[in-house]
Amino acid sequence: MTFLRLVALIFCVPCLLQAAEKPNLLFILADDLGWADTTLYGQTKLYQTPQLERLAARGMTFERAYTSSPLCSPTRSSILTGLHPARTGLTTPNCHGPEVNLKATIRDSAAPNRRLTNINSVTRLDPKYETLSERLKSEGYATAHFGKWHLGSEPYSPLENGFDIDIPHWHGPGPAGSYVAPWKFKTFKEAYPGEHIEDRMGDEIVKYLEAQKGSGEPFFINYWQFSVHAPFNAKEKLIEKHRKRIDSTDEQRSPTYAAMVETLDDNVGKVLDALDRLDLAKETIIIFYSDNGGNMYNEVDGTTPTSNRPLRGGKGNNWDGGVRVPAVVVWPGKVKAGARNNNLITSTDLYPTILEMLDLDPSPNQNFDGVSILPALQGGELDRNAIFTFFPHATRVPDTLPPSAAIYQGDWKLLRLFHNLDDGEDELRLFNLAEAIGEHSEVASQHPGRVLKMNARLTEFLKESHAVYPKLNSAWAPEDKKITSMGWKAGKDCGLKLKDGSLFIKPTGKAPNVNVSWPKPIMGGKLKFRIRVRSTAKGIINLRWAEKGVKPLYFKDRWVRSAALQSEWQVLEIPFTAKNPITGFRFDPPGGGGETEIGKMEILRGKEALLSWEF
Repeated sequence: MTFLRLVALIFCVPCLLQAAEKPNLLFILADDLGWADTTLYGQTKLYQTPQLERLAARGMTFERAYTSSPLCSPTRSSILTGLHPARTGLTTPNCHGPEVNLKATIRDSAAPNRRLTNINSVTRLDPKYETLSERLKSEGYATAHFGKWHLGSEPYSPLENGFDIDIPHWHGPGPAGSYVAPWKFKTFKEAYPGEHIEDRMGDEIVKYLEAQKGSGEPFFINYWQFSVHAPFNAKEKLIEKHRKRIDSTDEQRSPTYAAMVETLDDNVGKVLDALDRLDLAKETIIIFYSDNGGNMYNEVDGTTPTSNRPLRGGKGNNWDGGVRVPAVVVWPGKVKAGARNNNLITSTDLYPTILEMLDLDPSPNQNFDGVSILPALQGGELDRNAIFTFFPHATRVPDTLPPSAAIYQGDWKLLRLFHNLDDGEDELRLFNLAEAIGEHSEVASQHPGRVLKMNARLTEFLKESHAVYPKLNSAWAPEDKKITSMGWKAGKDCGLKLKDGSLFIKPTGKAPNVNVSWPKPIMGGKLKFRIRVRSTAKGIINLRWAEKGVKPLYFKDRWVRSAALQSEWQVLEIPFTAKNPITGFRFDPPGGGGETEIGKMEILRGKEALLSWEF
């Protein structure tokens, strides 16, 4: 060996040792997987997740992990930037649409039936933020993204955000067309008929790991699973397997969703198997998280996809069912295997935590809204004041909330509903989650001092983050307040107004609907709906009803169609049979052009009017 080669080798040894000391990172993010959707927390009898249990046995399971938003794209942005959606303005999952908007704004006006003005959300991950992938790539990491992205197409795709590889390079909110091939990805085709996209992502990751083995460079794999987001389909064999296991009295009773959870879990196991086989597991940090709570508003197998019980609400809602998620962190030799932790953590914590785990500093002038949870991973307590969720929109999902924000301190949660009181002030609701995990016991009046302090901290956060949230609509009309006081609400794609003793429904989209509810249920049985109506819109009307204790509301097994509407007044009588006491109705007029005018509505048993509305 020549002297020069010897000197070069001596000087390179520290570099090689430094590279070898850098652990790999595997970040697995499930889509719409709720806190009660795995076997990690003892809340399900239906779903089977042995591979997640296997993962948890290698590291720490967090009992109280949260997302900064109850919807996917905002949470995804918070993971990659360490910044809260309240700060970035990316608060809706509209990143697959054509509009590019990088600054959140408040709309100046709204329809007269709307109490609040709407927000124009950011629709792309702004390139001005240094992403986790960009930071790790600058430190010599090979970076690869597999699965869902939903933060924008080119020039906002993973390839422009620090990833060397992006498979299947898709910007949509779910898998293209279906989980089971044939797919509709633009440039990505199935390897065999009937291939499942999650199986394919697992296979692609295994191939990537095999290629990285022995490369001498650490890797960051961002495995953002498509599962268990809509569309709701799965392998037929797994659906039939779980169909035999259904308990019809359990709110988790969709065999299709159970099959989707199983495939999600199987592919976590596939990646773990590859890490073990390639002797990479001991050198790899693994983080498992979900982007929001479980979906409780779509329909599959005649029910909702899942239930987040005992948590209240679900995806699209600031109740805990929408923001509390499963979380596991594995760090071989550093985090105690099989540990559980009760510290509050949130999605903005993950970026600063990873940097500290890798012994990396933030970039100059880089700040985070989260904190490193390394003390918790080491078995200690986190020194933090609060975490926050923010959702300045209303999705009209079941058990919905108005636009809102929330602050968590210890066991306490304070919800702020923007401008929700009659005088236009914010409504504040306080919950002790340790005593009432389901958020049905509101205790603000019993703890005025705590409400004052928590609300002040929340105000400070919203101000410091320059959060954009709705303001009162100056055009909100008094008669529309009367509509609300009568129990009527515009559901989707329409506005309501009172005029000359009639209720007018003006469509703003293709699928308008309005609903009405009442506090005391009406006994079921053979009933009749009578309506005096006329319409300049062409089409038929549908009637749906809600039954006490039966979820979801207004689904297809509880609806009837009426006759076609006419431009002259007509009285329609629509019989229906309810199995249980009824608590509300939904009325679907024709979409498109023209208004539907209602003069009087009644619910009858025989000839007796049980409820009546005259406008």
